[in-house]
Amino acid sequence: MSSSKNKVAIVIGGSAGVGRAVVDALRGRGYAVGVIARGRMRLDELEQIGVATYGADAGDTGQLDAAADHLVDRLGRPDVWVNCAMATSFSAFKNTPAEDFDRIIRTTLMGQVNGTRAALRHMRGGNIVNIGSGLSYRSVPLQSAYCAAKHAINGFTSSVRSELIAEGSPIGLSLVQLPAMNTPQFDWARSRLSRQPQPAPPIYTAQVAADAVMQAIDTNAREIFVGSSVLKLVFGQFLMPNYLDRRMSKDGISGQKSDRPAPGVEAGNLYDPVDYPASAAGSYSDRASDHGVIVDADRARKAAFIGVPLLALAAGALFGQLGRQSRARRIAADRTARIPRSFGGDDYPRH
Repeated sequence: MSSSKNKVAIVIGGSAGVGRAVVDALRGRGYAVGVIARGRMRLDELEQIGVATYGADAGDTGQLDAAADHLVDRLGRPDVWVNCAMATSFSAFKNTPAEDFDRIIRTTLMGQVNGTRAALRHMRGGNIVNIGSGLSYRSVPLQSAYCAAKHAINGFTSSVRSELIAEGSPIGLSLVQLPAMNTPQFDWARSRLSRQPQPAPPIYTAQVAADAVMQAIDTNAREIFVGSSVLKLVFGQFLMPNYLDRRMSKDGISGQKSDRPAPGVEAGNLYDPVDYPASAAGSYSDRASDHGVIVDADRARKAAFIGVPLLALAAGALFGQLGRQSRARRIAADRTARIPRSFGGDDYPRH
């Protein structure tokens, strides 16, 4: 068992991208970290810096369970578990083969389902953090399978959270909704676009995501929104879904295409890992910000749906009062204009 002096964390999909940044953040806090991912080269790099690893496909229940058992035997029961595995392709739905769609769902959704199941089997308390996306509220074109998986993660996480609350579990379950990140996803994902895919601006570094995960762990937040773009997607979808459908039909397509040559339809890591360093960053570092708003989602909703109407009500009352005062001044001025000047004034004859 891990003690407060020997905290343990397991990260699914922690060999690159957001997961890699989370690994660094956890190690910086003194956690012993285990990583489950594909790609032996990246796992070997992590082993060299003291991270325990096990190669497995997160979408395969048997493989993930075996990996979890191995890491728990090696490190102890985890205090933190982060589910971060994902896969996508950039392609119109009608051009996406059924097997590609299934594979993305298997990795992105079932990776988190399998990870959460394994976490609950081993953990006695602590925090599970699932990684979501602003696209789980407002989908974009060209990533139908990924968006479907992220929407499903919302529903799955909420259902399990209620079950944990009902049984009085000491395990917290958080969901972190991310914006466009500069990760290797855009360098190694399968694509049928005419240009290399890019994260749709604004773009953030993976460190921003790691900071959000740490905040979720520290506060046991139900849900975290990251980046101004996520706030716009969430509340924009609530208020103007039809407008966003039309907006995404234009900007949502062009915004995902860079000015770089297309990597080719067969490129990508959808079925097999590709050679790529164990890096959090992708190839758009020059355009990525390492600062982004990180807010508790429930507080953001209260501010939007309670605070804003109250401000509008207060503003209406203020303008109403000012209007009444203005009318009162006009009436008083009119009455003054109609009252004759006092006797003895210049308008009356003198005797």
